[in-house]
Amino acid sequence: MSWIDDKARVELARVREAREKQVYPYFREFETGGLHTTIGGQPIVNFSSNDYLGLTNHPKVKEAAKRAVDKYACGLSSSRVQATTVEHVELERRLAKWFGYETCVMFTTGYQAMLGTIVSLADKETTLVLDSYSHACILDGTFLAAGIPGRAPEVRFFNHNSARSLERILKTRERKNALVVVEGVYSLDGDKAHLAEFVDICDRYEAVLCVDDAHGTGTLGERGTGILEETGLRDRAPILVSTFSKTFGGIGGLLLASDEVCDLVKHNARSFLFSASLPVPIVAAASTILDMLEADGPKLVKELHDKAGYMRKNLLDAGFDLGASNTHIMPVMCREERKTLFMHVALLECGVMMVPITYPGVKHGEERLRVNVTRGHTQEDMDLALELLKTYGEAFFVLSGEDIGPMVD
Repeated sequence: MSWIDDKARVELARVREAREKQVYPYFREFETGGLHTTIGGQPIVNFSSNDYLGLTNHPKVKEAAKRAVDKYACGLSSSRVQATTVEHVELERRLAKWFGYETCVMFTTGYQAMLGTIVSLADKETTLVLDSYSHACILDGTFLAAGIPGRAPEVRFFNHNSARSLERILKTRERKNALVVVEGVYSLDGDKAHLAEFVDICDRYEAVLCVDDAHGTGTLGERGTGILEETGLRDRAPILVSTFSKTFGGIGGLLLASDEVCDLVKHNARSFLFSASLPVPIVAAASTILDMLEADGPKLVKELHDKAGYMRKNLLDAGFDLGASNTHIMPVMCREERKTLFMHVALLECGVMMVPITYPGVKHGEERLRVNVTRGHTQEDMDLALELLKTYGEAFFVLSGEDIGPMVD
């Protein structure tokens, strides 16, 4: 036994305890794909999926991926520098047009897209300004940039969604340039960024705004192009980062910006230059979903909003606390780890999966079940989930907020 084994044992104490109590909630093994799956042979309705428009399992999408396998196999065995296909370039061209930017660069993951963008653009003359609720990819890109000798930017955080806090930081920054990074929709709280205020402040202090709209792509705006379309602020945000891992049903990241900014990132981002090229079957699947969005985007987005509205109204009417959510992502606040874990287990045993979010993913006292409503959920799916949530919400005193005493000895 070495010190790393000792370290692992000490730091995994919470995980080990949860497994012993049979409430460990993660790494459940799906036996089929999609919103309707099976785990251990039991049918499960998945309310933690990011397949927001329910298109991942569409027959046309799967057929496009199969044809691409026949032509290109599953991978290209190198990075984009020497493994770029006509399919990559054509989809980048189409996405740039659809989102309304000059150029698009596709990364192998959304995480890599954000890392590469931040590290390529931020240097010793830059102040990076981040929302305090920033996603891990934003944080990791920032910390990576801050660790480069001779290039480290200043790093500042502003209070979540606070225009006043953002302005105070921009006013007192120590570096000449400023890059402000926010998310269109915050994935754990389901609330939208206050973009209208942020763009004015960025203009006032000559800061560049970068929007990570991973959870807004396909879900916001009449055509589904995201929060910038919904707010009419497309021309006020020079940089947009998004992903294929939600609405586009696969994996991959997107950077959208001017020709020169995209070219700069393509030639400097290690997460682009030294990572294997996005497999063409994934490109083909995303291209097919883009076909559907171009043809029927408004209809698809409206169907999602209608279902989200139904779920939201019934959850609120039942007395659940949804925090600051105003989108299809609805945290059911349990505000205690034991309640959250027991709610998850009880729901799963009845065929509904809602992943619990506990510390350190959220602060103590903000534990919740993450409920993602998608266009692919049926009326029966939603009614089943609502019935079970009400039953167990009362049983575990999530609705009333009362304490039930120790649940785990």
